[in-house]
Amino acid sequence: MRKFKLQVQTTVDGYMAGPDSQMDWMTFPWTDDVGDYINEFQAPVDCMVLGRNLAEGFIPAWESGPPGETQETIDWMNNTPKVVISNSLTESPWKNATVAGGDLTKTITELKAQEGGDIITYGGSTLVSDLIARDLLDDLYLLVNPTAIGTGLPVFPAGDYTRFRMVDVRLFECGITALHLEPKRA
Repeated sequence: MRKFKLQVQTTVDGYMAGPDSQMDWMTFPWTDDVGDYINEFQAPVDCMVLGRNLAEGFIPAWESGPPGETQETIDWMNNTPKVVISNSLTESPWKNATVAGGDLTKTITELKAQEGGDIITYGGSTLVSDLIARDLLDDLYLLVNPTAIGTGLPVFPAGDYTRFRMVDVRLFECGITALHLEPKRA
């Protein structure tokens, strides 16, 4: 079965964006060791899952070839098939992307059962929280920036405890710490 991975940048206090979706707290520029780490766990990925809100900015941004990114990364982001989770869209306005609505657990379970490489999601906050709450992720790669913002869009759902097993921790030259976690399952 395919693995379903989360990659997200987060603050030390667990937010993936500020209250108005601000991202100015992120640590840049990244050092080469961060890029090497990401390339390592993305290598087996051949499908992305995105929430509709994230897709609306993410897909066009990569299609425009953002400055500072390698052509290899731009090509990978654009050529990797995407599934956009949305109950408001009926068809995809983007190339190389399909829309899936309805029951999130059923959609992800069916994706994971298909032939292919691993699947990755980058969020947004509502989708990530739902995936964690429903125990649908197999690996979480949290890129923890050395910043606290006090409030914002959380990575983790409010309510019940979610327990994880620490697989790996890496500190990078730019100050980001990567946490590789797996859900603890009964």
